[in-house]
Amino acid sequence: MTTPDTFLFTDENLQTRLDHCAEGGLDGIDFGVIGFDAHGIVTRYNTFESKAAGLSMERVLGKLLFTVVAPCMNNFMVAQRFDDATQASAVLDATIDYVLTLRMRPVKVKLRLLAAPGAATRYVLVQRLTR
Repeated sequence: MTTPDTFLFTDENLQTRLDHCAEGGLDGIDFGVIGFDAHGIVTRYNTFESKAAGLSMERVLGKLLFTVVAPCMNNFMVAQRFDDATQASAVLDATIDYVLTLRMRPVKVKLRLLAAPGAATRYVLVQRLTR
C-alpha cells in the first residue's frame, strides 16, 4: 500500500503528482527524476539520480538535457519522442528499456517519458534494473 507521498515508477497521473511535489519531496523518490522545460533545460533533478549517475546538482540543473547532460538520450527513442509529442500536442507516457552509456559502463534501465500539452515540465524517469 502506498501513502499519498509515496511515488511508484508505474503510478498513473505521475506527471501531475511530480509537478505538484515540492523540490525537497523529489529527494524521497527511489528512482531517478529529471525534469526539463520546453527548451530542454533541466529544472528538476533528484538526489537519487544525482548519486546513481554520479552527476552533481550543479552540473545538471540549468543545463541542456539532451546535448550537455545526457547526449546518450539524444536520439529517436527518447528526445525525438518529446519533440513528436510537442508537435502533435499529444500526451507522452511511454516506458522503454534502455541502456545508459555516458560517463559510465553501460547500465540497463527502464525510462519513463512523460509530457503533456501545456505542462511546464517534461520528465525522464530512470529506474535502474537490478541484476
